Amino acid sequence: MVTPKTPVTFSPQQIEELAQKLSKMRHDINNHLSMVVISVEILRTKPELAGSMSASLSEQPAKISSDIAQFSAEFERAFGIIRN
Repeated sequence: MVTPKTPVTFSPQQIEELAQKLSKMRHDINNHLSMVVISVEILRTKPELAGSMSASLSEQPAKISSDIAQFSAEFERAFGIIRN
């Protein structure tokens, strides 16, 4: 990874945009984690639903990883970080 050699300066608008993207990422990850918690609670009371709920549960880690990767890529672009 190559990082910028000089300090990076952001305008207030750029900082606001990054803050909004970070807020969206936190919201999306919270939604995925809420899905996991809700599914576990349902399975505690209705274990017979395990088969139908397992697909939804198993999708959540990939969705979280995707959200983080997307934010990371946008962050790296904004800061001029280049991956080798």
